[in-house]
Amino acid sequence: MTIIYPSPIFGPIHSRRLGVSLGINLLPADGKCCSFDCVYCECGFNHDFVPKKKMPNREEVREALEAQLIKMAKEGPKPDVFTFAGNGEPTLNPQFPEIIDDTLALRDKYFPEAKVSVLTNATQITRQPVFDALCKVDNNICKLDTVSMDYIQDFDRPNGKYDLSAIISRLKEFGSRCIIQTMFMKGEFEGKSASNVDDDFVAPWLMTIEAIQPREVMIYTIDRETPAQGLQKATPEELDAIGDRVRRIGLTCKVAY
Repeated sequence: MTIIYPSPIFGPIHSRRLGVSLGINLLPADGKCCSFDCVYCECGFNHDFVPKKKMPNREEVREALEAQLIKMAKEGPKPDVFTFAGNGEPTLNPQFPEIIDDTLALRDKYFPEAKVSVLTNATQITRQPVFDALCKVDNNICKLDTVSMDYIQDFDRPNGKYDLSAIISRLKEFGSRCIIQTMFMKGEFEGKSASNVDDDFVAPWLMTIEAIQPREVMIYTIDRETPAQGLQKATPEELDAIGDRVRRIGLTCKVAY
């Protein structure tokens, strides 16, 4: 079942990677807005969920977030993390840097022990204001499913120009200020193999991860229904083997099945 999230606040939900997570959706509540059109996205294909509403502005986000935090301070639960996610790519909101500043201030006021996380496909990190904002958050979680441009075009499906070398250079600038998140899967889509678990994909990805030197690597597989038919989960054994290879190059790795 396709998931379209409320905006600008949803949850809290229990995240298998982040704990009790209060969601912040900077995208329209009635559709999807993303610079990728991933075949595995739980929000569906972009063309099937074109929004009619606008993105929430800075003031709308701040007011809704503060109201929810006041409620949670009185009634619980206590959030472990504020997570920027939702119906697409959060950094596409033109006020993303300012909203990050507001969120950090509200976090410090109401739940100073909570973390602020951003789940981003990293397409916008070449924009300096976005890069600087992501440097401020606790968990800057950047997608890098592969270093094969052909695979990215076929399965992550960027909208418009996508300069992989520029993205990787920016990820190297983040270094320990970022977490790399990678989706591993198998199966096929439109007659092409969707598998990125084989050494032809894993070895060059590992070399790039080693060059980036992120604080952590998160690897996972399909967890919910996908819009594309024919995709398959990577097995726990395959994910564990990749995780072990990440650890052997000296990096922390979390695996979610």
